[in-house]
Amino acid sequence: MRSRPRLSALRSTRHTMAHLCRLKARVAQLQRDIVAESSRAVGKGGERGFNVSKSGDARVGLIGFPSVGKSTLLNKLTGTESRVAAWTFTTLTAIPGSIHYNGSRIQLLDLPGIIEGAREGKGRGKQVVGTARTCDLILVTLDAAKSMTLKRIVERELGGFGIRLNQRPPNIALTKKDRGGITVTSTVELTHMTKELVEQVCKDMKINNADVTIREDITPEQLIDVIEGNRVYIPCIFVLNK
Repeated sequence: MRSRPRLSALRSTRHTMAHLCRLKARVAQLQRDIVAESSRAVGKGGERGFNVSKSGDARVGLIGFPSVGKSTLLNKLTGTESRVAAWTFTTLTAIPGSIHYNGSRIQLLDLPGIIEGAREGKGRGKQVVGTARTCDLILVTLDAAKSMTLKRIVERELGGFGIRLNQRPPNIALTKKDRGGITVTSTVELTHMTKELVEQVCKDMKINNADVTIREDITPEQLIDVIEGNRVYIPCIFVLNK
């Protein structure tokens, strides 16, 4: 008798998970348009100051909220004169500088401060984060007094543009085919999804015929990232500034 409530709860959990997966797939489709738009803007040069040519052996983007010390850091590291003042939004364009380390030349970009809602188009978020997608390393400058709050916001804003910080691409092989439906093979135990949910997410993302091989315990978000195919995985260093 006691097994019935548990079975009912299990069915309810699976139904809820399936619904959440569908919602996440829909959100991903909407975010795809935002990422594509920001990429087109950068490809055309974006706004003034955002068409800085990539040079040197690597590019590092300085990201953060206004007035957290990005310009000061650039000035100290490179000797470049990026405007510093007591008010916010003193940096209005992408200011380049360069440093030499162990025989390598590294380009640093001081990007305008982003604000919460940048992924929705507030401020110059699309141009800033679109340029950040071209970087080999992102250096996020945070106010030490509220570092964790700002860290979560920055991660959310960058994630909305398809940037995955300090992550590696999921170990998933997805091969589309002309017919045969969706075949899901997993070499590990899946604790966040079922094979049925993997198939459902693929169909929700307009993939009806494919071979999916999963080699790690993935989440729905990771599967969606692989299907979308426009994510960038960039290492990140968080810097606390007093």
